[in-house]
Amino acid sequence: MIPLQLTLEGLYSYQKRQTIDFQTLTEAGLFGIFGQVGSGKSSILEAISFALYGETERLHSRDNRAYNMMNLKSNRSYIEFDFINFENKKFRATREFKRNSKNFEDVKASAVLYEWKNDTWVTLETTKADEIIGLTYANFKRTIIIPQGQFKEFLELGAKDRTVMMKEIFGLERFDLQYKIADLSNENKSKTGFLEGQLQGYEEINEDYISRQKEIVKQQTEIYNSITLEFKDLEKKYLKQTTLKTDFELLGHKTELLKKLEIQKIEVDVLEKKTEKYDQVFKVFNPLLSEKLKLEKLQAGQAEDQTQQKKILEKIESEFTRVKKDLETISPQFKALEENKIQEHDLNLIVQMLAFSEEIKKVKDRTKNGGEKVNEVINEQVLLEEKIALFTKNSDDLKAKRIDADVLLNVGKWFSTNQYLKESFLNQSQKVIDCKANIQQISEELKVLKINEKTYLEDFKSKMELLENQKKNLNDQRNHLEVQQKLAHFSTELHDGESCPLCGALEHPNIVEFTDVKAEIENVESQLRDLEVEQKAHHNESSAIEKMLERKKIFENQLVAEEEVCEKIKLNQKNHLNAFEWKEFHAENEAEFEQKRKEAIHLEKQIEELSLKISVEQKNRQNSQQNLDKFKKALQDLQLQENKVETQISSNQSNLKFLNWNDFKDENRVKIEENLAQLRISNRETEENYQLLTRKETELSPKLAAQKAIVDQLEKRISEIENEILSHHLLLNEALLSFQFDTVSDVQKILTEDIKVLENREKIHHFKMEFGILTNSISELSLKLKDFTFDIEEFARLENDFETKKGETQSAGETLAKLKGEIDRLEIEFKKKEVLLKDLDQLKKRAENLKVMTNLFKGAGFVQYASSIYLRQLCDHANIRFHRMTRNQLSLQLNENNDFEIVDYLNEGHKRSVKTLSGGQAFQVSLSLALALAESVQSHAIAERNFFFIDEGFGTQDPESVQVVFETLLSLQKENRIVGIISHVEELKEKMPVSLNITKDDERGSLIELV
Repeated sequence: MIPLQLTLEGLYSYQKRQTIDFQTLTEAGLFGIFGQVGSGKSSILEAISFALYGETERLHSRDNRAYNMMNLKSNRSYIEFDFINFENKKFRATREFKRNSKNFEDVKASAVLYEWKNDTWVTLETTKADEIIGLTYANFKRTIIIPQGQFKEFLELGAKDRTVMMKEIFGLERFDLQYKIADLSNENKSKTGFLEGQLQGYEEINEDYISRQKEIVKQQTEIYNSITLEFKDLEKKYLKQTTLKTDFELLGHKTELLKKLEIQKIEVDVLEKKTEKYDQVFKVFNPLLSEKLKLEKLQAGQAEDQTQQKKILEKIESEFTRVKKDLETISPQFKALEENKIQEHDLNLIVQMLAFSEEIKKVKDRTKNGGEKVNEVINEQVLLEEKIALFTKNSDDLKAKRIDADVLLNVGKWFSTNQYLKESFLNQSQKVIDCKANIQQISEELKVLKINEKTYLEDFKSKMELLENQKKNLNDQRNHLEVQQKLAHFSTELHDGESCPLCGALEHPNIVEFTDVKAEIENVESQLRDLEVEQKAHHNESSAIEKMLERKKIFENQLVAEEEVCEKIKLNQKNHLNAFEWKEFHAENEAEFEQKRKEAIHLEKQIEELSLKISVEQKNRQNSQQNLDKFKKALQDLQLQENKVETQISSNQSNLKFLNWNDFKDENRVKIEENLAQLRISNRETEENYQLLTRKETELSPKLAAQKAIVDQLEKRISEIENEILSHHLLLNEALLSFQFDTVSDVQKILTEDIKVLENREKIHHFKMEFGILTNSISELSLKLKDFTFDIEEFARLENDFETKKGETQSAGETLAKLKGEIDRLEIEFKKKEVLLKDLDQLKKRAENLKVMTNLFKGAGFVQYASSIYLRQLCDHANIRFHRMTRNQLSLQLNENNDFEIVDYLNEGHKRSVKTLSGGQAFQVSLSLALALAESVQSHAIAERNFFFIDEGFGTQDPESVQVVFETLLSLQKENRIVGIISHVEELKEKMPVSLNITKDDERGSLIELV
């Protein structure tokens, strides 16, 4: 992850909106965030973590987190964090808090995640960044942003928790195959059980059973063939008699049907005549009657339309007459309109001239007041000049008395350094005394033990070898006794005819007798236990002596080093005293220097106050001059304005046409304006009314002509329709005469019957065809059967014999089909059984393989093995930096339980717990591990660069260690890594290529400055 930009507002001590451009910081590769305690440095990391995960180290959800994170002077908190993830995609995470205006402690929070796509921010459905970053919050704070109090967490994690973390970061779940193997085993067991269940249904299916069934089929086939042959002969006779029976029955049926059709023929003939008459009348009269009805409707419609159009014509004529009359009334007023407009123009000019006169009066009054103000400002400037001169003289007098600030600064530094050297010498002397006391104490303890420091290792070795030899002899003795005891047990169990458990012989002629050695074995084991206790006590005593000697050696080396430092401080004190070169002060009298420094500070304060007064008065003088220039310019502008207005009055007077200015210059301007407004309204109304009436006359004239034309056209059309009705009446009378009808109602009576001509004709045609076909069919059947007779009783006997034989044949066929089907089924099932047996054999082999794999991957053992490999690689990478930081004195390694431990090369490479490290050493090893872990995470990600933030630990380092740590961090730039640190250590701040300085203002809250 690479940060791009962070915006904070209303969060913790950040009251006002602050924005950090991380691109400027990350380009340097190494940057720092510095500030006093409580200034808000760590809040930056909390804001990033909370924006991404909604979690912080200081507060949990149960802590009313939203309220406690919000600045108490703010009603809204906002976090906006832009970053690039490991896939080189750009994202934005935002978090916002809003305070309830009615309840101060009620704060609502919201979160939104965006992705930059197609030059715009697209809202994502999720609000968690786990998948985007590729890390959970717990591992994010272990590998990318490490908050206060969490730096040693990875180092001190238990083996189980560390394995879980390694599994997540490096994707080691791909090695956790125990559940997959269990699923495969369960699946294999399920398949095996299913196959075994299937095979239970195939127990009776075998090759012998199938052969016996085939022999039965052969016998049944012969029986079926014999019955079938008999059935076919009988079937021929039966079919012949059946055909003859059918023909005689058909002849009788058709004869009966013909009699019924002859009765229906009379009705059909009547229907045919009636249908033909209806068809003739419909074809002639239906068009004539339809046309008659159409003409009558058209005549009525035209008459109604004529009535409506005449009403419209009368309305238009009335409107036209009214407009003509109104035009005649308004014409005199319209003719006088031009003169009224000229009068309106003159009145408007006179109103402007009256306003200009009033403005000239006001300008003259302002010009008088402005002249008085200019004189007042000139007098004020004279007083200001006198004040400035007095303050300048006093300031010069004070400056002549002050001491050089550089001298005061250097002397102050000298006294501070001198005090520091004195305190350092006292502290160092105490360290020397402490070292000597520790050495003396250890020496006294060694005297009590009465050992020789030079030969104690050889003495210990000899003693241990002696004890080991005694232990070996006792073990051999115990083994011999145990064998003897076992042989005694075997000898008591030997009986003739039973095999010997050792040699297998059935006869036992000379059985050896053994005595009971149980008491001797217990005696030997008691001696062995005593020896082990003695060994352990001797080993513990040796370890204690060894540790005491190591401590003495460390204190002796430390004493030499501390005495060297003490001598160096003495030399520095001497050189520092010789460097005192200021004659006006005394090296032994620091109080005198402090008094003069206070006097100098007081003098500087007086000079500063005078300078401030001079500056204020100069600014007042400058403001006064600006006011004077402004007032003079205003007087000039007023004079120009007066001349401009008088010119405008003259111009307006020359443009008057009817009215005289002298008649109005003393009049009230408001009254003239009222008269002008009334005249304008009157002129506008006259012009608008005349134009409206003229426009209406123009619109109504063509409408009136068009409406008259419409009425005339309708009268003409009605006349034409009446002529058409008369002609059509003559045609209808001719048709009635030709069909011998008296009136139209006779025709309508026939047409109301609604006879379906086509349907009736189809029905008549179908009847005639059916009648003819039936007559011909009866003739043909009579001719066919004239030489045959049919006996119903003989047919019944034949039919009974046929059905009996048919049943026997079907029964034999079904039996044969069932037998053949059963053989086919048995052969298919036998093949299935062979396949199932083969599959079952494969599943059993697979079960054996899965059992072996289950033992291999049981209890996530393989994941722990893979995790241990990754951890050892991390150790190797971390030790590269840890060696350099500790000057090759310490090393990190994993023990057999995959827990971290320290190898101490100052103490002959002995191992000890990481919990024994000092605060500074713990920081060094934690930093080395964190960098190695971050590098491993980066190597498994796609991103070319990665980011790492540290928020603690630098205060525990001495100046030399700080330099080593800084060089380590600086070297990360060459490894394409970005590292940010948070600290208040000034030495680091001076070394940083770029950094942020956080300050806290009482009014504005925490402020961020790029340094």
